[in-house]
Amino acid sequence: MDLIQEVQAWIVDDPDPKSAAQLQQWLDTNNELELRASFSGFLQFGTAGLRGPIRPGPSGMNRAVVGRTAAGIAAYMKSRNLNSVVIGRDARYGSEDFTFETAEIMSGAGMKVFVLPRPLPTPVLAFATNELQCDVGIMVTASHNPPQDNGYKVYLGGTVDGIHYRGSQIVSPTDESIAAYIDSISSLKSQPRGKAWEVLGEEVIHKYVSITAHIAQRPGNLKIVYTAMHGVGTETLQHVFHKAGFPQPILVDAQAKPDPDFPTVAFPNPEEPGAIDLALETARNFDADLVIANDPDADRCAAAIKDPIKGWRMLRGDELGVVLGESIARSANKGVFANSIVSSSILSKIAQHYNLDFKETLTGFKWLAKIENLTFGYEEALGYAVDAITVNDKDGISAAIKLAQIATDLANENKTILDLLDEVWARHGFHGTEQISIRLTDLSRVQVIMGGLRKNPPKEIAGRAVTSIDDLSNPSDGLPPTDGLRFWLDGGIRIIIRPSGTEAKMKCYIEAIAKDSTTAQLVLDQLRDPLKELLS
Repeated sequence: MDLIQEVQAWIVDDPDPKSAAQLQQWLDTNNELELRASFSGFLQFGTAGLRGPIRPGPSGMNRAVVGRTAAGIAAYMKSRNLNSVVIGRDARYGSEDFTFETAEIMSGAGMKVFVLPRPLPTPVLAFATNELQCDVGIMVTASHNPPQDNGYKVYLGGTVDGIHYRGSQIVSPTDESIAAYIDSISSLKSQPRGKAWEVLGEEVIHKYVSITAHIAQRPGNLKIVYTAMHGVGTETLQHVFHKAGFPQPILVDAQAKPDPDFPTVAFPNPEEPGAIDLALETARNFDADLVIANDPDADRCAAAIKDPIKGWRMLRGDELGVVLGESIARSANKGVFANSIVSSSILSKIAQHYNLDFKETLTGFKWLAKIENLTFGYEEALGYAVDAITVNDKDGISAAIKLAQIATDLANENKTILDLLDEVWARHGFHGTEQISIRLTDLSRVQVIMGGLRKNPPKEIAGRAVTSIDDLSNPSDGLPPTDGLRFWLDGGIRIIIRPSGTEAKMKCYIEAIAKDSTTAQLVLDQLRDPLKELLS
């Protein structure tokens, strides 16, 4: 089928008159550039679900793509005797339309369908999947992607395909199975639609708030600044703080309400430079004690602290992992600690110090969530599970209240978060980590870069000899294969290079262990530019 025929066939099948009209206009004006961008293959469904720009046609997020995806998931559910689904959404453009497109298709397929009552954090959807004992959870969100994107995360409730999911995100081979069912949906108009779904009341949200508030039971009077980064976290976090008896956080007013344009930030991701500048400004104005930030769907948590030497600064994801991990380890009699392979090795040492089990997983919380009896898990990209029994996924709300409790307890001892970090560094050595991200305009560059590194790996980086290389696509440590390379350099320096799973990006993770931060920082500074060159 040629492009024009493909577009015409799609228009006939498109349930959304607006996107159909846009395609027709591009046809009428011979706008081949836009048509080819919209028809460069069906948006790929993987372990991250769907993620892409909102645009018509098979290559974008729109009702037609979402409807076919929902129909494919429904067919997968029937093949596994699964019959119930709960759907949540964030406040991005298209999220409400995609939610009810999914509800209609699921209802038409005979599923028992629940819909969360309004835009809410992703952790609430993960909680609801288990609380309602649903077989499937679907969250319409693009997390911290740019404003023009939306996405679709899939959770499973029980044991499916031999994997104990318990309300966590899908992993291989489930994603391939669902993708095959989606591919088999040739027409959306032929799919039956229904209107039988239940819009949930507040009970499930109240229960999430109540259980999460129970994490912190010793309120104090710290001044904590909070930003939801124009996302959906504010209301739920405020309720949790109130229920726990903590003072209401000082909101960054310009970022407190959901806004799909994310007007005050270049990228709505606390990791990105400048994203929490307004929060830091608010902290200075109010002479605050701590800054907490969520990403737009509130499954990630970031923090900034007042450093007596440097002033206000962000904690790196690994530093926050240390703060949460050390605090939880001190009161844990047993359990399992875990982090992803690209995170710092410090958590394994904390676990060993407190005689706790430790496991390492591939990148992505979907892997951490499969660990039985997980007491604390984290990944350096600001994802933390401080209560995996309640939410078997990363949860930026529970991490926030836990951090508020830790800071409060430390203040009662005339200590700060920096003092806690210094105690850990004094015990195990300073673990300096840094992530380098290189945005690519062309996704095909990923394979070129990775192929080049495999074919001609560097013998030295910044004058330091490469002592060994682990190809993570052919692992020897029992982990599943993944596209990545781990380099070991003289001095025990670890470098991991991998493509992003959700964006056109190359990522590099460095860890340098030294007796103090100055020495480690010197090593990181020396490595930064040579590694950027290697990745571009």
